[in-house]
Amino acid sequence: MPDQQPTTGALPYNLQPPRPTWGVRLPPRKAQSTARPIAVCPLPREVAVPLDCGPAGVAEPLIAAGESVRTGQLIAVTADAGYVHATVSGEVLDVQERAVPGRPGAMSPCVLIRSDARDSWHPDCGAGPGNNQLDPARLRGAIAAAGIVGLGGALFPTADKMEACTQIYALILNGAECEPYISCDEMLMREQADGVIRGALLIMNAIGTDRTVIAVESDMPEARIALLDAIRTRDLDNIDVAVVTAKYPAGGERQLLELLTNRQVPAAGLPTDAGYLCQNVATAAAVANLVDNGQPLIDRIVTVTGAGVAEPQNLRVRIGTPLADLITAAGGYTTADCRLIMGGPMMGRPLPGDGLPVTKATNCIIVATPDELADTQAVYPCVRCGECSRACPARLLPQQLLLASRSQDTLALAELRLEACIECGCCDYVCPSHIDLTPQFVQAKRRLHQALGAQARAEQAKTRADAREERLRTRRSALAAYQEAELTTDDLAALMARVRAREQQRNEEE
Repeated sequence: MPDQQPTTGALPYNLQPPRPTWGVRLPPRKAQSTARPIAVCPLPREVAVPLDCGPAGVAEPLIAAGESVRTGQLIAVTADAGYVHATVSGEVLDVQERAVPGRPGAMSPCVLIRSDARDSWHPDCGAGPGNNQLDPARLRGAIAAAGIVGLGGALFPTADKMEACTQIYALILNGAECEPYISCDEMLMREQADGVIRGALLIMNAIGTDRTVIAVESDMPEARIALLDAIRTRDLDNIDVAVVTAKYPAGGERQLLELLTNRQVPAAGLPTDAGYLCQNVATAAAVANLVDNGQPLIDRIVTVTGAGVAEPQNLRVRIGTPLADLITAAGGYTTADCRLIMGGPMMGRPLPGDGLPVTKATNCIIVATPDELADTQAVYPCVRCGECSRACPARLLPQQLLLASRSQDTLALAELRLEACIECGCCDYVCPSHIDLTPQFVQAKRRLHQALGAQARAEQAKTRADAREERLRTRRSALAAYQEAELTTDDLAALMARVRAREQQRNEEE
């Protein structure tokens, strides 16, 4: 990481970052979903609100079956300050395990609520204070209580990221939506740019910095113009818009920070360790919505796209809405033979069906026809072309990692920095032999974690055994010294006096 610190008067970031040497250029495939404005998905008849709060753990419900709830009401909380709110008003049917989007077979306890179609808001959800200069600690507490998390997909609690801030040179708002198909952040910046700017001002106050840069990609001219107009309208000189090359995965947090600042995040660290806080533009808009309207995070914008849906578009959707409702709102299926993917084609997760609920991490649903996304192709031996190494944004050696993975050489995997792999799939995309490198690295990571865990437990056991042996050795030395010592008459008299005193005390107690 460069030693040079931002100087007074100089921007701590680059508004025209250089084109990255890593990554790949992908067809954007966003025109179909950006042709229509953001629409509001109709209220569902029933929602399944997940209680899994990501890094904050699984929330404990505060309600029970049969109770009535109102929109925005707190219904569950975790020990680590994770908060879940009702996304519709109506009757609680049950709290039960449900399949949720994410890992294959992922399950989460969900609160099932039957909507009463009135959407009655809880009294706590009123107009916010509307003040840029709220006490930072109070603002961070309100953000935590509203259940606001990183809407880029990681679900890391926003308030926790703010608490980790010490010396922050600038806030980075990530609008670089680099995966194909996904356009929810772009449409948010186009249509609600002032909300993004408003959220930036609030977050700046909460973390104690005076500069913000909003990163957009070079193929988002409408979003860039909307943001600049909002900045000019508010007459701000401390918020800038940077344009990064539309190259995947430039929108990754670590990759974006390096492009903007020429700084690298420490291997086991966070962007705040490098002096920057990264937040998604949708997260900033959620903060503004909380302060101005008193609304917790109960909905989000979801891109519904692909050749398998009739009217691709972006929808504002309540958390817990069945995916089938989104597809219906987007015109329905064009064919029965479709595949559903949550996220983009590079890092997205296949879904077993449309009965799963929308979560806070659901940014895009691709309804793909059989000929839209390439199926698995024939795999050939590695030709050692080196294309995977050139494309890797983490600057790893995928060829060597593949060999170490196949031989289950955990030492080599650790030395080759497998932990730094962000599982972006660039190596798979450029491989002329069609080797599925990323899935093998995911499996290798699990084995490496298990091996490192076993090694750590063995080292702890050895440390405890060594400490016990040292205690026994000390006791044996003390006993030997005592046995070798010559007791005098005075020593014996003192010993007998202590024995008699103890006997007398025992008798008195009896």
